[in-house]
Amino acid sequence: MRIAVVGGGAAGLFAAGIASHNGAETVLIERNSRMGVKLRITGKGRCNVTNDCDRQTFFENVVSNPRFLYSSYSSFGSQDTKEFFEGLGVPLKVERGRRVFPVSDKASDIADALAGYCESGGVSFVRDRIKEITHGNGFELKGAQGTYTADRVIIATGGLSYPRTGSDGDGYAFARAFGHAVTPLSPSLVPLICSDRICPRCQGLSLKNVTLEAYDTVTGKTVFSELGEMLFTDRGVSGPLVLSASARMRDAEPGRYRLYIDLKPALDTQMLDRRILRDFSENKNKDLINSLGQLLPSKFIAPFIDLCGIDPSKKVNSVTSAERHTMVENLKKLTLTVVSPAPISEAVITRGGVDTRSIDPKTMQSKLVPGLFFAGEIIDCDAYTGGFNLQIAFSTAHAAALSACR
Repeated sequence: MRIAVVGGGAAGLFAAGIASHNGAETVLIERNSRMGVKLRITGKGRCNVTNDCDRQTFFENVVSNPRFLYSSYSSFGSQDTKEFFEGLGVPLKVERGRRVFPVSDKASDIADALAGYCESGGVSFVRDRIKEITHGNGFELKGAQGTYTADRVIIATGGLSYPRTGSDGDGYAFARAFGHAVTPLSPSLVPLICSDRICPRCQGLSLKNVTLEAYDTVTGKTVFSELGEMLFTDRGVSGPLVLSASARMRDAEPGRYRLYIDLKPALDTQMLDRRILRDFSENKNKDLINSLGQLLPSKFIAPFIDLCGIDPSKKVNSVTSAERHTMVENLKKLTLTVVSPAPISEAVITRGGVDTRSIDPKTMQSKLVPGLFFAGEIIDCDAYTGGFNLQIAFSTAHAAALSACR
């Protein structure tokens, strides 16, 4: 059995390794000079390789088509991923949110372990960009440097996010050429662009232990609400909370979504008002702008007072109860209006992909073309941040590789 894997990312490397260790003559074709380029920068270079969660929690964190993944995840789940990498000599650790990282905090350790696993199985690495795949008596893959033949093909070319790593949508063209539908493609796990002046004024400021709520003005429903960390950018907001919220925002036309930030979730409005009064009592003769250092980050104070419409030079003992009430309201429900997601080139992953209805969920084999398989981000499945998307890559690649060997 000769298997060609197109794409040397997380899914492609894992699929090639599994196939080779199960007796298949395997060639891994990657356009970049180095394998696992995107994998090496994921998780800010640390690589959140999976999530140490149970089955139910995993599926609760899958946004698109979780049922499609039931079989592949059951065959190779989070604990299997941990055991696999530790078996390759990469010790792992579990951090907040059950996120799993290499102890070294180096994503390169994960990428190198996968490449080494492929090498130990006898995988042939080919540096080429595939232009066309045809199917007749087996498969023919035409590249910029040469033509390759295979009995089975696994397409693991990723999505459209981070195009500088080589993910520019080639795989979607291959899928369409074989008759597969590709669902609409859009950014997910992506920063959000907002119209509010407070964002560029607070650029670089990180907020910890805040609650972010994403509200859909069209449906009148809250689509996301969670406690965690976020940050302001020159165009809007980003950080773990924002990226996860973006995964729930469909059809994000300008103004449809609002973000509500509770900067003091541990305090209700009455408790917060008492806290402000206490701070005021300790700074009776100070200007308002100089009295909030114990309550707010210094970079946030001036923009916040401006947002509340209060004179920053006003003496604390002159602040009215109505003005204090406005402060409490904005601290408990700071409102931002989303203009759009950032471009897909800035997204962690791509939402959409090869329609799962045309893929066998147990084998990842095309229902239209025998011998053609898909793995990883190219499939229309995506999840929140926290290692869940890489786990999707490993689960689908494992199923595809084992099935292709049979």
